[in-house]
Amino acid sequence: MEKEQIRQQVWDDLEESGTARFPYPPHYRIPNFAGADAAADRLTETDEWQAARTVKANPDAPQLPVRRAALRAGKTLFVAVPRLRDERCFVELDPETVTDIDDATTVGGLGDAGVAVAPDELPHVDLVVSGSVAVSEDGARIGKGEGYSDLEFGVLAEFDRVDAETTVATTVHERQVRGESLPHGEHDVPMDLVVTPERTLRPARDGRRPSGIDWRALPAERVDEIPVLQRLQEEVQ
Repeated sequence: MEKEQIRQQVWDDLEESGTARFPYPPHYRIPNFAGADAAADRLTETDEWQAARTVKANPDAPQLPVRRAALRAGKTLFVAVPRLRDERCFVELDPETVTDIDDATTVGGLGDAGVAVAPDELPHVDLVVSGSVAVSEDGARIGKGEGYSDLEFGVLAEFDRVDAETTVATTVHERQVRGESLPHGEHDVPMDLVVTPERTLRPARDGRRPSGIDWRALPAERVDEIPVLQRLQEEVQ
């Protein structure tokens, strides 16, 4: 089954089952779900979370509890600028300086509470949290189809800010977890942790993690839109 068919199945199922939560509809986005807080709580109980000092998380609604938990636990939080449109394409939230965690971790509050930083200004990232539309029990992830989550990881890998020691996790509803294998490309980042409100899965690593940007998979117009890709491409050339 193709990725887009799987996305549509999951979005439809979340909507029809009443599992989806605001914003509506769940389609064409990383869908929010009932139990997102419980999934975040379960993630915070893992050894990987407790050992992490730096967390990079996506800005979508279902991972809002994760972002808040990171700052409350004293972890430095990084969130990508939408579509990596700026040269300083990440926002850093320092738990020592953020005064209103609830506001700072919203999409609207990130820019005001955080500081824009370039990829090479980040420290080593201990934990990456990604939003998902679907994920398999063996760790393959499907996003909403724009490819930015994997691209962000590739950019950080190019600057050695993520590596084999970085844990990659996602929080999802059980209805988003698929028992069968999912399509998985060379540039797709597999999950080390899949956390639902009911359970924590630790897929075995099998060497599929990309070590940088797959330039062959990037259309020229995407490079033209993203300053940090232009910089990296010039360095490669």
